[in-house]
Amino acid sequence: MKAIYVMWLRQLIRFWRTKSRIIASLAQPILFLVALGFGLGPIYAKSGGGSYIQFLAPGIIGMSILFTAMFAGMEVIWDRQFGFLKETLVSPSSRFSIFLGRTLGGATVALIQGIVLFIITLIIGFRPTSIALLPLALVFMFLLAFIFTALGTALAIKVEDMQAFPLIMNFIIMPVFFLSGALYPLATASGVIKTIALFDPLSYQIDAIRSILTGAAHFGLMVDFTVSLVCAAIVTMLGIYFFNRVEV
Repeated sequence: MKAIYVMWLRQLIRFWRTKSRIIASLAQPILFLVALGFGLGPIYAKSGGGSYIQFLAPGIIGMSILFTAMFAGMEVIWDRQFGFLKETLVSPSSRFSIFLGRTLGGATVALIQGIVLFIITLIIGFRPTSIALLPLALVFMFLLAFIFTALGTALAIKVEDMQAFPLIMNFIIMPVFFLSGALYPLATASGVIKTIALFDPLSYQIDAIRSILTGAAHFGLMVDFTVSLVCAAIVTMLGIYFFNRVEV
């Protein structure tokens, strides 16, 4: 437990020291929210969909968490370059504790960014249907952050090239995001998109957050929660497997 806490705290300290980078990373989600929300809003309303900001905001919150969580793995490559990863792996702490602490720390940072963006959506005009359900939304936001932080950390263990990592992350992130239904309703999407969305883990977290904040659900909360837990277990086992195979 001590190792998990230390790694978690270390990630938060890094966040505080690089808070300017976190603030800068909010630019893209805000651009999506404003440009699409107000640009396509009238078209969405004319089609009978209502307020596009109401529909879009949960998806953009998920986008913000996704990007921050996946790129948390970059710190593993930095630590490998400067030798800190080797020092950590040869310590008495189990590799499970090291991986879990890193993942929880990165997920906490991604969750904080998601909360900041949620506040920004309120300023722009988004209105949740129930304030009482916000804690439940935070649970799914954390699950989203945990899943993709664990995935990013696991992949970073296998990728040693610092220049290649962002390219690989974008290759994964962009399809995961655009095929998740974050920007459009899955109910009216083509059959191909619906089928792909079934295998996209982000689809279920976005659906849960949207369901809680706006009441518009596609899969249902129980399905969203079950799939999210299964995905969290799979990426955790994958990350631990990769960590245990790292040569020191």
